[in-house]
Amino acid sequence: MRITYDSEAGAAYIYVVDPIGAGEAVTQQHSITTPDPDGEIILDFDADGKLLGIEVLNAEQVLRTDILKAAGPPTEG
Repeated sequence: MRITYDSEAGAAYIYVVDPIGAGEAVTQQHSITTPDPDGEIILDFDADGKLLGIEVLNAEQVLRTDILKAAGPPTEG
């Protein structure tokens, strides 16, 4: 498992599968809200319904600071 964080966008991505191939994420579950109303979680699934990754929007409101500091930079693609 790997975590990336883009501080400018305020978005973190938790890779359950790494790497995720181009076009592999075919279904997304949007608008999962967090206890902090500014946070949002999006789940990415493959064609078989298996979880590939988790996107966290407004990550600084949802994830602990130590996790964000340890996260790598966002990847291209």
